Amino acid sequence: MIRIGFGFDVHPLVEGRRFWLGGIEIPHTKGSLGHSDGDALIHALCDALLGAAALGDIGQHFPDTSLEFKDIDSKILLGRTVELLQRHSFGIGNVDITVCLQRPKIAPYIADMRTTLAKVMHIAENQISIKATTTEKLGFVGREEGVAVYAVALIYALTNG
Repeated sequence: MIRIGFGFDVHPLVEGRRFWLGGIEIPHTKGSLGHSDGDALIHALCDALLGAAALGDIGQHFPDTSLEFKDIDSKILLGRTVELLQRHSFGIGNVDITVCLQRPKIAPYIADMRTTLAKVMHIAENQISIKATTTEKLGFVGREEGVAVYAVALIYALTNG
């Protein structure tokens, strides 16, 4: 059985925070504001994976009301999400992610993001697609007030034999 999940996340960009995206730190004058490290890419990806498996959403598993997850590295959340899928006998086929961000340009960092995510998810880099786009200076993304990320995940049921 093959399943598809969709995830979306938004975080405001503010001064005084580090900018984490796709599990790596990207140099920028602003960073994502969030309960965890604010990695909108990983949060959208977790939601896509959880949605594909019909296992709820990131807020159910890692609530922003819990001190356990305050400032947590989002790679830990992704690792736990992958473990949850494995416990429910699902494997990951591929993921496709689109980042909407006016600045900074993230093209130079995409290869490192794919490498990092592949390690955490225990899949090959060629199972991970990350693309970036701007909003042509429209809306909160265009005004450099935030980052938005869309993610799609294809998972499959693991079978014996």
